[in-house]
Amino acid sequence: MTLTPAAAILPSRDEPATIAAVTAAVDAALNDPRAVIIHADSSDHPTTSDRFTATSTRARKISLAGLPRGKGAQILEALAHLPETDGPVLIADTDTRNPDSRVYLQLLAHGERGYAIADYPRYWDEANLTSHLARPLIAATTGHDVPQPLAGDLALSARAIRTARTAADTLDAQLRPSVDGYGIDAFLLLTAAPTGRLTSVTVQEPKAHAASFPHLPQIYDQAVPVLLALTASWPHQPVPGASAPPYRPAHRALDPGRHAAMLATLEELAPPDPRYDACPWPVAVADAWHAVRNGAAPHEAAHGLWPHYVHRVRTWLTAATPPNEKAAQLVAAHTHLFGALTAHTARSRIS
Repeated sequence: MTLTPAAAILPSRDEPATIAAVTAAVDAALNDPRAVIIHADSSDHPTTSDRFTATSTRARKISLAGLPRGKGAQILEALAHLPETDGPVLIADTDTRNPDSRVYLQLLAHGERGYAIADYPRYWDEANLTSHLARPLIAATTGHDVPQPLAGDLALSARAIRTARTAADTLDAQLRPSVDGYGIDAFLLLTAAPTGRLTSVTVQEPKAHAASFPHLPQIYDQAVPVLLALTASWPHQPVPGASAPPYRPAHRALDPGRHAAMLATLEELAPPDPRYDACPWPVAVADAWHAVRNGAAPHEAAHGLWPHYVHRVRTWLTAATPPNEKAAQLVAAHTHLFGALTAHTARSRIS
């Protein structure tokens, strides 16, 4: 039986301005008429789906329109329509304004052996969930230091896809809504990591795409329970690497009005409280992780961590840290989390 050599999934919601360019770049990377591109769309209007359908490709196209909202639900639905394949499956963000077929091609090449994910610099005021929580937590608890663990551009081997689908079918009912949403990125990474080689594909320029800050509460509520649940069930081996991990925050000057609006939003989400300074940020993450490891519900632990996280983001955005020192500050917090988790484990053994 001849199997499809490769495939791609494009989840989208109201991306009419970018879907055609992303589709064309993905098709150029696949470069195979036997390949398939599945568009999983939950847009409010048919324009995005229509533009995907109208885009000329060598690969065969499957259009899934009118899907329920939720990035994870869209991806999992697309996996159910995936033809039998022994090749890698590419998943690409459709809000990307500078899609690069060369990046997609590298992801597909490395994804054949396990899991490959893009590592592009993020502007210092973005990627707050990644830089302050997801990356250091995954590194400290699993040993996999993935610079951009929540990046939307990735490729998985056929084995990793099968493992992820099986894990999705047996998800705890409380965690399933999170995986159906923005928790899908952490879910795919942490379920695929044991199946093969995990590779970060370095990209030199920041990715141009829609800002995630306006969706911060929703992204947090869906991604963090998944992060806590899956890392808490991982063998705890918080062993720091021999050298400090590289962070690449890209500098840009923030418009004063936008900066003020971001801070005002954060104050509405969680007003400033001096108590948070008594619990340094990585310690709060370690507390939440250990709570889940000891039986607490991931959503409850994430809820308790939320005001500490907002305080961390507020502090990061207001600190007078020179651009050339921001990376070192992230590395210090990253390393501190290893120590906090180790101290927690030592106290648990003594008690």
